[in-house]
Amino acid sequence: MKKVTVGAAVVGAAAVCAVAALIVNHRMRKSSKWGRAMAILREFEEKCKTQDAKLKQVADAMTVEMHAGLASEGGSKLKMLITYVDNLPTGDEAGVFYALDLGGTNFRVLRVQLGGKDGGIIHQEFAEASIPPSLMVGTSDALFDYIAAELAKFVAAEEEKFHQPPGKQRELGFTFSFPVMQTSINSGTIMRWTKGFSIDDAVCQDVVGELTKAMKRKGVDMRVSALVNDTVGTLAGGKYTQKDVAVAVILGTGTNAAYVERVQAIPKWHGPVPKSGEMVINMEWGNFRSSHLPLTEYDHALDNESLNPGEQIFEKMTSGMYLGEILRRVLLKVAEEAGVFGDEVPPKLKDSFVLRTPDMSAMHHDTSSDLKVVGEKLKDILEISNTSLKTRKLVVELCNIVATRGARLAAAGVLGILKKMGRDTPKQGGSERTVIAMDGGLYEHYTEYRMCLENSLKDLLGEELATSIVFVHSNDGSGIGAALLAASHSMYLEDQA
Repeated sequence: MKKVTVGAAVVGAAAVCAVAALIVNHRMRKSSKWGRAMAILREFEEKCKTQDAKLKQVADAMTVEMHAGLASEGGSKLKMLITYVDNLPTGDEAGVFYALDLGGTNFRVLRVQLGGKDGGIIHQEFAEASIPPSLMVGTSDALFDYIAAELAKFVAAEEEKFHQPPGKQRELGFTFSFPVMQTSINSGTIMRWTKGFSIDDAVCQDVVGELTKAMKRKGVDMRVSALVNDTVGTLAGGKYTQKDVAVAVILGTGTNAAYVERVQAIPKWHGPVPKSGEMVINMEWGNFRSSHLPLTEYDHALDNESLNPGEQIFEKMTSGMYLGEILRRVLLKVAEEAGVFGDEVPPKLKDSFVLRTPDMSAMHHDTSSDLKVVGEKLKDILEISNTSLKTRKLVVELCNIVATRGARLAAAGVLGILKKMGRDTPKQGGSERTVIAMDGGLYEHYTEYRMCLENSLKDLLGEELATSIVFVHSNDGSGIGAALLAASHSMYLEDQA
């Protein structure tokens, strides 16, 4: 009996040791995996660093490219497009005007009633629709027909008090948020599609002509009086209420900037000097590129696999279409090399653009003790369940790295514009007040991004200058601005006078 007992004890002890060894090995593997996950995070964080010195280099490079783009066509990655907007709204405009705002994956149609001097905007209303993905890669006829059909519905619902008198045509401001080479205030040809659009037959086509033909096909009697970029519209909308607006920035699906330039500083301008002596310049800054930009392996892969490799690099680092996708790519590497989401890589995590920037924003803003929102987003979007709090914290930290880099680079871009305008250094007698009109869903809804951008610019400028810089959110500014520019370029201006 004693031998049996002793034997059983030995076997039992061996089993306990084996279990203990398995537990230790499991913990070691888990610890090793987590160490790898943190190594990936820290490497990504290091490559995304945007120290003030680096941001000032980016700003200087932006200023240099602005000069080159103003000097000659094709002289820079920045198109620095002449907009023919040399008389921004004054507040005296009166009447009912329409606007069509195609800014990316969504578009809006607006109706705005202006009350003339001291009347301001009496009435405004809008309808919004999404562009079906199939139309983003289809033909220009199909895209413009869809837009014109939505415009026709909106016009059909117009109240009688907004009807134009007999013989007077409705007028439209068209915000077209893609690079256009303008030939007048209401004409221009598209240079290329961005923001995920790939319209196969629309290169160098007449944008206003395409819309006008589509409106006729859909029975809409309307004249396009102003063709503007969304950023130019935002600048015009801001200027209508605040005379010190000099710069406009869009941060939404894509990104761009516009500003007021002295005509004498535009060597490629060969027309008559306008009375104002100024011209709004559409920078198309999404195409900015510099050796100082902190690009990572994830950015290079995203760019190589995009519809426009080598183009829109600044946009791919800062705008709403791409931030969530950068995050997904980092999470995929963490899943593949560290297994933080289990032994198998979640299939959904391999789908490009499955993780959108609004979802990233929601996770970044999660303040619950257990990061419940992060857990829900991972489950609902990526089908990843039962994540630990430590894993959720990792996700939030990655959100912060991606958003911080994007916001600080956008701030450096604005600093570059201020340098070009000579508003980056203190002046005797006090610095000139500069109002920056901002619009776009990324700026409006991603609070951490917005605060980081604004605080970064003020830090870069210094305490003395920071007080002269004011950010204003120009809500729906691009659409309202287009309606205002249609009013200020109306064919019935003499009748109003």
